[in-house]
Amino acid sequence: MLIAISGGIGCGKTVVSRIVAAMGYPVYDCDSRAARIMDTDPAIKANLAERVHPECITPAGEIDRKRLSEIVFSDYEALQRLNSIVHEAVRRDLARWYGEQTSQKAFVETAILYQSGLDKMVDEVWEVEAPLDVRVARVMARNGFDRNQVLARISSQDQFEVVEPHACVRIIVNDSILPVLPQIEEAI
Repeated sequence: MLIAISGGIGCGKTVVSRIVAAMGYPVYDCDSRAARIMDTDPAIKANLAERVHPECITPAGEIDRKRLSEIVFSDYEALQRLNSIVHEAVRRDLARWYGEQTSQKAFVETAILYQSGLDKMVDEVWEVEAPLDVRVARVMARNGFDRNQVLARISSQDQFEVVEPHACVRIIVNDSILPVLPQIEEAI
């Protein structure tokens, strides 16, 4: 069984993923795996330069993540082009990884479950939720972003409208008030 741990930036999905991993379950982290794929695939770098913006790639051929973020979080169409380049590669990598797992349950952590098409690959979704003010404060503290930068990232994730939600969704509330561990134990 493959279970998605999903939710917007700052909701606490990484905390849930770390707890699940500490319980002994394998967890595929889409952000870190996507970064690794992007860093090692010359075709993806070429597509980024061509389809997103030439300034995304440094003269040394490395991805300028700061510049890439500035571009895609201020231009929704550029974000869509970035996602179309990266999502297919991540789906292939996830399928390969999942095929190697021996655990009865495996997890995939993703902020953009439906946009990436990963919703079609999972058996269940754990949607991690937190109030907006908690999310903003977490991301500001973690990333050193100002409020407007955080709200721009949240807005870019919220622009996507889910047409058909997954058939099996559980809500995990990570609002810094309700204990998370009992919710996870019940969901497992």
